[in-house]
Amino acid sequence: MELRDEVRQEMVLLRQRMPEVNGSIACSVDGLPIASDMSGDVEQAGALSSALLALSRRMAGMVDKGTFEETLISGSNGYAAFYAAGPKIVLTVLARPGANLGLLRLEGRRTAANLAAITTRMSLTQ
Repeated sequence: MELRDEVRQEMVLLRQRMPEVNGSIACSVDGLPIASDMSGDVEQAGALSSALLALSRRMAGMVDKGTFEETLISGSNGYAAFYAAGPKIVLTVLARPGANLGLLRLEGRRTAANLAAITTRMSLTQ
């Protein structure tokens, strides 16, 4: 199975575990989309996700808060959460208003860890 297919499968599992999720995208840290489960401009979302990851990592380091874990944006139409999925992937998860933020954080981190493991495993077999 290809990386894109395995990543997409994890996105489907995320939606099954958390129905409040209404989209997600995984992209390289350079902003290139790997897989998407969202509508809209996927290329632009990937580019912005990678830029936000870089800024978030830099800010966490600058203010001495340790290793970056997540960034959460709260808006009137819901949430966007960003996770480092290992050193090569950024995962963006979109959720509806009223979503359980504790569950969003838990499931987002779980999915990001699964994506990091997939990337590591596929790098070893190539």
